[in-house]
Amino acid sequence: MTDSLAPQFDTIAETDASSASDGADRSTVVVKIGSTLIANSDLLTPRFGFLQRLMEDIYRLRQRGHKVILCSSGAVALGLKMVGETPENAGVSDKQAAAACGMPMLLNIYKQLGHEYGMDIAQVLLTLGDFEDHRRFLNTRNTVFRLLEADVIPIINENDSITTEEIRVGDNDRLAAKVAQMVDAKDFIILTEVDGLYDRHPDEEGARLIEEVEDVSEYMEATTGKSTLGTGGMTTKLMAANMAQEAGCSTYIAHGEAERPLSSVIDGERTCTHFPPHEARTSGWERWIANRLQMAGSLGISDELADALQSGDRPIRREDIRSIDGDFQRGDVLHIYDESGTERARGLCDFTSEELRVLAVNPHLDAEQLLGYRTKGEVIRAKNLVLLEGRHLLWDAPTPSEASAA
Repeated sequence: MTDSLAPQFDTIAETDASSASDGADRSTVVVKIGSTLIANSDLLTPRFGFLQRLMEDIYRLRQRGHKVILCSSGAVALGLKMVGETPENAGVSDKQAAAACGMPMLLNIYKQLGHEYGMDIAQVLLTLGDFEDHRRFLNTRNTVFRLLEADVIPIINENDSITTEEIRVGDNDRLAAKVAQMVDAKDFIILTEVDGLYDRHPDEEGARLIEEVEDVSEYMEATTGKSTLGTGGMTTKLMAANMAQEAGCSTYIAHGEAERPLSSVIDGERTCTHFPPHEARTSGWERWIANRLQMAGSLGISDELADALQSGDRPIRREDIRSIDGDFQRGDVLHIYDESGTERARGLCDFTSEELRVLAVNPHLDAEQLLGYRTKGEVIRAKNLVLLEGRHLLWDAPTPSEASAA
């Protein structure tokens, strides 16, 4: 057997780099729409007035040369009445059943309104694995690009009727941000029930709207609370904005109730919060590694090694590992922490967690003898490692009780 999974990962990286611009023309707009805009909070019925204005404005943008992708919440909210539940009392199985009932209704509304303007739609249902597994990520991207090429509007949502906690993205804000990254979008608009990000809860006296945000980490503490219909609050919207900034995408959080809910934002005609793109854009491969939706696992390393990684050509070897957390597979992305618990990097692991624990606790024994195949013992290769340099929101390290010593 050859050296771990290196040939497979090398091929993926090269494919990603060579096709980074295929299908993307930097005119694409990704729009995320919250459940409270789609469904009446009390009646759980479609808000046709908003949906009409939305589709009319999408038509305007398309006439101006934009391609538009919708990431639409609302299926669960629209289906709750059919299964006899309320947002406050619905359990997981209730929401899954509601999603199955509500999605056809939602798609039919989009289809009928789209036909008024000569626009076709398509449904794309995704799960966590479609973003976290790189081959599935590329396949999903190709499908979306083909729909855009055919002048069809992709309407993307998480597959809520079948997903369980282990395979859920969990919120459509970050799902939409991953889509914006995937298609190299120019603009990412999050339509919600407030004008944008405030320096405190918008219901508090003296709350001030923040009109431009370069570093979202400065405002994370001010983002609490979410609606009864939605799964994400302002926290997930800031996380999504950070991910989109990394992709060189202009991001906006804006109120959905406007005559032209999208074009008025892009044209700067109304108040909202703008998150300008980061100037130095990373490659598609680096963005895929660095921007995670869930943590598969993590490694603890010394401060000296964490500093040495800054050179860009230093791999992480089995003898470098201080602690291991999580049960992961080959090809999963791990979060790398220094001794103080500060996240320093993320990288693609060449071993399973079981193999890595065997290697780490036996640093002086031959790797081939331990695993049964030849390997250099490089846990994360330098080219599969992305350093976090103040551009990303950092993830908290697992507590000492959760992480096992190597």
